[in-house]
Amino acid sequence: MTDLAWKTDLQLACAGDRDAFARLIREMQNEMYGMAKTLLHKDEDCADAIQEAILKAYRSIKRLREPAYFRTWMFRILIHECQQLYRKQKRTSPSDKLPERHAYEAAVDLDLQDAVNRLDESLRTLVKLHYYADLPLSQIAEMLGVSEGTLKSRLHRARKQLASWLSLSEKGGIGYELQ
Repeated sequence: MTDLAWKTDLQLACAGDRDAFARLIREMQNEMYGMAKTLLHKDEDCADAIQEAILKAYRSIKRLREPAYFRTWMFRILIHECQQLYRKQKRTSPSDKLPERHAYEAAVDLDLQDAVNRLDESLRTLVKLHYYADLPLSQIAEMLGVSEGTLKSRLHRARKQLASWLSLSEKGGIGYELQ
């Protein structure tokens, strides 16, 4: 989609045009899936989060103050939905935390993956967006609505926490003692 077509569809979507909104979402669908997959892992959970995010965005697009930030706004909604789904699953079923048997996950260090999943929500989201989705801190700061300095300090805190958990695991402990 050209820049002019994107801007035109943005204006139309903000005015209530369903087709224009659908075109914007189709343009972003792969990015949205990638973001959701980074935070949730299961395809069905990604689909649920994306569907909820799209519905919420559609219902409130007329209140979007600055249409130029539609992409960032949409990702904020999606991240929020992913976090809510993750929290809900964590409360309902501990078996949801078991890793799926995907080829890419087989290569991932499961101790590290488990440690990342045990981080507080804000730290876990930041680590996954920065290291798993390979997003720069400036983009994450824009999406989450916080300063880069805040993200850098959170990232430092997350790395420190991960290092302490993983060093316990290497000494024979299971790494859960700190929680």
